[in-house]
Amino acid sequence: MLSFITWSVDPEIFSLGPFPIRYYSLLFVAAFAANIYIFNRFFKRDKLPIELLDTLIMWAFISTILGLRLGHCFFYEPAYYLAHPLEIILPVRFQPTFEWIGLQGLASHGAAIGVPLGLYLFCRKYKMRYLWLLDRIVIVVALTGFFIRLGNLMNSEVYGVQTSLPWGFIFEQRGEVVPKHPTQIYESLAYLVIFFVLMFIFQKKENLRNRGGFLFGLFLVLTFTFRFFVEFIKEVQVDFEQGMALDMGQLLSIPFVLLGVGLIAYSFKHEPSSKPFVGNASYPPAGAKKKKK
Repeated sequence: MLSFITWSVDPEIFSLGPFPIRYYSLLFVAAFAANIYIFNRFFKRDKLPIELLDTLIMWAFISTILGLRLGHCFFYEPAYYLAHPLEIILPVRFQPTFEWIGLQGLASHGAAIGVPLGLYLFCRKYKMRYLWLLDRIVIVVALTGFFIRLGNLMNSEVYGVQTSLPWGFIFEQRGEVVPKHPTQIYESLAYLVIFFVLMFIFQKKENLRNRGGFLFGLFLVLTFTFRFFVEFIKEVQVDFEQGMALDMGQLLSIPFVLLGVGLIAYSFKHEPSSKPFVGNASYPPAGAKKKKK
């Protein structure tokens, strides 16, 4: 019987000149590809034009990247990134030496703000029902969380405190010599379960699927409740969290859980509706000129 697992995986698979190809980046791309496939099926189910999906993908991708990145920079390391603003948007590090680092430093709480904000602007522009879209987006967001936490595992980052459990990982890439909780695996499995729960409700429970805000609210409650408790066995991510009764991840999780409870309650106060657009709106808008082929 194992007493611990030695984890020494190199996060870099290979390099193309000065540009390293990392597991994290490939898993992020895999998540995005899976999201496109699933949402394509959603659109076909609701008989929506694929042209609108192409536009939605662009808005969602930009909102996700900006939310993830800005969330990390301003929630966890504001002093550093305010002093090095170019490193917020560029996949490089300038100090102490110039280095290509790829997609690193992403915060799910930032995405939880950035994605709904970006999609709100999308819905205003295309007259879509906001909660209708969010109820579907969170299904693929949960799957994305699964892939991202696997990427964290390959990077040997965002792990837990010391443990004596037989599945503890010694993260040699980080210089660890004692087993730590592989919280990346805990979280990735939790997000995968949440994905299947949401997908089951979406496919099998029509009444709940059409209650605007129910799936979104359930996602927030399940995700951030789990996130709150798993933080108790995570190592401190940044220095200012030392000595805090609740760390930044937990403090940010509480309002999302409360918002989720409120959305679930809100969804039961209104009649279910499967309509994707506001009022009599449609895509393309009625009277719009068709593009010549």
